[in-house]
Amino acid sequence: MNYLRFLVEEIHTVVMATADENGLPMTCAVDLMDWDEKGIYFLTARGKDLYTRLKQSGYAAMTGLKGSDTLSSKTVSVRGKTEELGQEPLKRLLEKNPYMYEIYPTDLSRQALTVFRLYEGTGEYFDLSKRPIDRASFSIGGEHIPPEGYEIIQACTGCQLCRTVCPQQCIDFSRIPAVIEQEHCLHCGNCMEVCPAEAVIQR
Repeated sequence: MNYLRFLVEEIHTVVMATADENGLPMTCAVDLMDWDEKGIYFLTARGKDLYTRLKQSGYAAMTGLKGSDTLSSKTVSVRGKTEELGQEPLKRLLEKNPYMYEIYPTDLSRQALTVFRLYEGTGEYFDLSKRPIDRASFSIGGEHIPPEGYEIIQACTGCQLCRTVCPQQCIDFSRIPAVIEQEHCLHCGNCMEVCPAEAVIQR
């Protein structure tokens, strides 16, 4: 699955988080205009607080959700470095998103707009509509994907106590040490809390 395509074309509107001058989190809703192998494109006006925060930190995080309720939802989250591209890509992005002409209807009004690209970072896809859930990590611009969640080490005795508390039943006991199926794991930590052999560690 192309996660960037899904985020931009299927979800489109995300909640974006940036930090203010005091390092405190600020959020706002942002429409994503396009994507390609170089990253995710969005725009803002230079007079907006979002512009100031992006220029100060050069970093943003965003999450978009698609679904009618929690149990039908699919989310994509991305965080990473951003750069201002200016107005050069603006015409292309507006042609792909013509509703923006209603918000900024004249050439003069569009002079305030500038394009940003999130060009390097990591992301996660999370699908609650499946049983067990599906999740996957991905990167943008070759960024290293840090390990997350839990794993079972050699101290595992195969007692299967962790299986009794796993909400997604995603621990494979066909071998010892058992293996957590990372693509289905909620990262809840129940397995680590109950393991008598302390064989579950956080990655």
